[in-house]
Parts: sequence; structure tokens; C-alpha cells
Amino acid sequence: MKDKLIMIPGTLCDHNLFKYQTEGLKDLVDCHVASNSSASSLNKVAKNILANYSGSFSVMGLSYGGIIAFELLRQAPERINKLVLMNTNYKEPSEQTRINQQRFIGMAYLGQFKEITSEILIDAMLHPKNAEKQELRETILNMALNVRIDGFFNQVKAQLGRPDSTKDLQNIKCPTLIITGREDNICPLKLHKEMAEAIPNSTLKVIEECGHLSTLEQPNLVNNTIIDWWIKTK
Repeated sequence: MKDKLIMIPGTLCDHNLFKYQTEGLKDLVDCHVASNSSASSLNKVAKNILANYSGSFSVMGLSYGGIIAFELLRQAPERINKLVLMNTNYKEPSEQTRINQQRFIGMAYLGQFKEITSEILIDAMLHPKNAEKQELRETILNMALNVRIDGFFNQVKAQLGRPDSTKDLQNIKCPTLIITGREDNICPLKLHKEMAEAIPNSTLKVIEECGHLSTLEQPNLVNNTIIDWWIKTK
């Protein structure tokens, strides 16, 4: 029986963030994409995921999805079989992050919700080579539009209220794979190296020519990395 893998998207992202993984990993695991905007409280978002999926499962979270994964581990570590943390930040929000998010909330209120992604976030998130790909840009923008303003507000409020997970890293007992793009400017490589050093049973893999959205920017490399690691940790 295949392990259940719960995939959790990042801010302004939906199931399409993992469209290549859902297809590429289907022979390995039973893939599900969880909601990351069901509540404006991180605690409640995690509770909803735990309530929606029975028994034990593995978790893969990218960016805000990784932040939710930390909360799942705080609430029910005994239910997590394996953990894949991608392009994520284990620390509490910085002052600059708070300023940026307040700016985006303001833009949304002023009717510029689409522009948050199309004019600011896409180029900040992607490796320059990948930012030139029109189909990729359209996928990212469509995800944001699918999330909609209400979902975005929930995501921002929940993640701005997140705790610092530094003290929790050493308590993660399950096999953990940490993936990041070498050129991720949102959650830099340094953060991932720190996580790999702090989490006991962890493996760090750096994806070349890749920014913040590794699952979409380098799907084949990401899938092969996950498959190789998964088989080795059986």
C-alpha cells in the first residue's frame, strides 16, 4: 500500500504548484493537495488538514506550505511518516516581511490584487532564465487568481502569526528531505543549510538554475530528487 503524501502549496498558490509532482510521483505515493487558506490562523489550518486526512501520512510543503508542515509536526508528530521541506523559512516573520505583506494587502484593497503577482512576485520568485517562460508566468498568475483575495488574506494573516520554529527542528524525528533552488531569493540557501544542520535525520538537495518555485521551475530534477530519496529511506 502506497504512503499518502499531503502536498501543501505556498502563498498565492494552489494545486497547480504540484502538477508535475502529482503526475511524476503517482507510482510512488498517493498524492493529495491540502488547502492552505482554510483559516486565518496557522493553528486552525493545520487542525483542518489533520481532520481531513485520517491516519498517518507524509507531508511536502513549499514556502508557506513548509510553515504549515512545522505546525503539523507540533500538533501531531506521531502522524508524520516523512517530511519534504521546499523553499521554506523556519524563522518568525522578519520586519521586512511584515512590511511587504502589508503592502500587498494594501494593493489588494485598492483593486491591484492581480498586480501583486504579475508585476512584483513573479520576477522576484523565479530564476531569470525561468522568468522568461511565458507559460510558467501564466501558470503562476492563474494560481494567484484562483486563490482570490479572501484566500490571500487568510494566508497572510496565518503566516504572519507563525512562531519561530528554531527550537522545533531538533525534535523532528522522521526522515526529512530539504530542497531549495540555488537562486531562491525569497528563502535563501543559508536557511536551508541551517535546517539541514539542525534536523537530525535530514538530507539537503540544492537545485541548480532554480529560484523559489522549484516544483514548477525544475520539475524533473525535483521529482528525481524526491524519488531517489524516498526509495533510500524506505
